[in-house]
Amino acid sequence: MNPAAARALSLLSGAGLTLSVAESLTGGLIGATFTAVPGASASFRGGVIAYATELKARLLAVPGELLAREGAVHPEVAAAMARGVRELTGSSYGLAVTGVAGPEPQDGRPVGTVHIALSGPGDGLWQRDARLRGSRDEIRVETAEEAVDLLIDVLEANMREHSG
Repeated sequence: MNPAAARALSLLSGAGLTLSVAESLTGGLIGATFTAVPGASASFRGGVIAYATELKARLLAVPGELLAREGAVHPEVAAAMARGVRELTGSSYGLAVTGVAGPEPQDGRPVGTVHIALSGPGDGLWQRDARLRGSRDEIRVETAEEAVDLLIDVLEANMREHSG
């Protein structure tokens, strides 16, 4: 069990909030990280693995013109994926990742380019971009870790804001 995922789920459940994920390069790794935590169903609603670019548009409502203009690996695409999965599942938060795990560059973006976005209440949007190094598997695992960390950072900041 991943302690960071357990922390994130504890923060969500303590506040009566829910989470869904939209994954591209991680291929379900983030969802698996959360569902490995006992009791995850109290806050984790589900996810969409939109590996193919067309599915990002069809399932997650990423604008086709954005995908045509920028490709699938772009901060705005991650943001649209996060909003899309949040809307699709009715979750409090939608967490999304898109990027290039390798072995080859994609859409003109080098291996290790990663965009993470979190959509939340009140049209909140938080983003993190990374340039990761390592093997394909290492990039995928680190992307999942970065995504969970972003969620924790936002949830803890929101708790401080509302308790202060």
